[in-house]
Amino acid sequence: MLPESAVMPPAPPPPAQSRRRLMRAMGTISLCTLLSRIMGFVRDMVLAHSFGAGMGADAFFVAFKLPNFLRRLFAEGAFNTAFIPVFSDYMAKGDLESTREAAQAVFTALTTILLLVVALGQLFMPFVVYIAAPGFIDQPEKFQLTIELTRVTFPYILFISLVALSSGILNSFQQFALPAVNTVLLNLSLIFGALVLAPHLEEPTMGLAIGVFLGGVVQLATLLPALKRIGIPLRFRWHTLSRTGRHPAIKRILILMGPSVLGVSVAQINLLVDLFIASWLPAGSISYLYYADRLVEFPLGVIGIALGTAILPSFSARVAHNDLDGLRHDLDFALRLVLLINIPATAGLVVLREPILAMLFERGAFNAETTQLTAQALLAYGLGLSAFSAIKVAAPVFYALKDTRTPVRVAIICMLSNIILNLLLMGPLKHAGLALATSLSAFLNAGLLFYHLRGKMNYRPGRPLFVLLTKTAIATGVMSLFLVWSRETFWQTTATTGKMVMILLPILLVGVLLFVCATWVLGMDEPRALVRHLRRSR
Repeated sequence: MLPESAVMPPAPPPPAQSRRRLMRAMGTISLCTLLSRIMGFVRDMVLAHSFGAGMGADAFFVAFKLPNFLRRLFAEGAFNTAFIPVFSDYMAKGDLESTREAAQAVFTALTTILLLVVALGQLFMPFVVYIAAPGFIDQPEKFQLTIELTRVTFPYILFISLVALSSGILNSFQQFALPAVNTVLLNLSLIFGALVLAPHLEEPTMGLAIGVFLGGVVQLATLLPALKRIGIPLRFRWHTLSRTGRHPAIKRILILMGPSVLGVSVAQINLLVDLFIASWLPAGSISYLYYADRLVEFPLGVIGIALGTAILPSFSARVAHNDLDGLRHDLDFALRLVLLINIPATAGLVVLREPILAMLFERGAFNAETTQLTAQALLAYGLGLSAFSAIKVAAPVFYALKDTRTPVRVAIICMLSNIILNLLLMGPLKHAGLALATSLSAFLNAGLLFYHLRGKMNYRPGRPLFVLLTKTAIATGVMSLFLVWSRETFWQTTATTGKMVMILLPILLVGVLLFVCATWVLGMDEPRALVRHLRRSR
């Protein structure tokens, strides 16, 4: 039986308690995501050293990007934003058996659809690769290698989509730690593939592809026991797929999920468009974009995605109890928290982009020229960090309200703008132009979403937000001046990796300390709330 307290949530908490709960959930996810991102950097350092930015690396990154794109688009993106609000409705009703049956019916339908998708993908893989990277067709060896690698990595979409379903159920029960730390296992599997499997294979990058496949299997296997403990094991209910016995949750999720494929995942679609166009640019362009995107994903994952994951169940619960005032309050608090952290993070990435890249990746096949070219993409991606995070906060509001039409309209506008900007900027700026186009379209996306929230739920950012922006800009300016001075004074491009770490880490720590002190002097409330929360958590 399900625990009654788990499926019959109390009324939404008052504002102060809501802030504490949201910060606690975000803190849990951020800490686990931080561990995952650190392991991700270790993984990328291994890949950069072993494979650099050549033909094999480009082929693998396309093979990895395709299932990873589908994972973010359908599994973590559209599926979660459709599943969690529907599942929250079942939990709010307090019917134990119907909650379990709904989850298992969705599991049955999702598995059936994904098996078909994987089978079709294997059958039409040359066509899939041609659509994703048409520039490879003029390089037969590279094109064929990409097909072979993608056939191995493609089943990852099956496993990781079931991981997303499992994580959504656990998150609805306010269990965030295990789903968040689960991504570490993929990084460990890729490191295993690079260091253990690759040296013994005729094509070394095949070891990476096998690592992706194994990572999906292990990630799913670790979540299944947790689902059994809360009373919702993933079991097949084939009768729920029949025309007469079809479960209503399946239809509701499909209705919400279809449009939200575009609405919540426009950033991922833009990245796929970048990949498509980058295949026509000089060799290595895809790799430069990959490594730059990985660095931007670090603060985005630790803050933006973590907060987005934590607030969706909270938003859905507010809507289930018809508490729009609480929804507006939670949204405003989340937006202020995102901007407070991401504005200085953007400044740090932009100012120290080359030192950070050199410290992390510049060894083996990843040389100084690769660092400079990747830094161009990092500058362009980094400028959009706050917009990427703001989307993660705004988009869940529409799906909690079960509005899929507005995000779709916004997504179509932003995709078209991204394509136009790509074509305009790729000529003069090459791969960096593609990254800049993605950032600019992200700002357009975030701006349109918040504009529509004014009419949807009468949300208007108040004076506290503008005060926060002003004070954060001042504090970031103080920090940036120190970072620029320190980079020019202390950084050594020819230093060993160990010495780079000894130079860069103190610069980063002092920069963060200066920012915190400046916010304290300026009397900002948000940093004080974070400090109080950390003290209670400790």
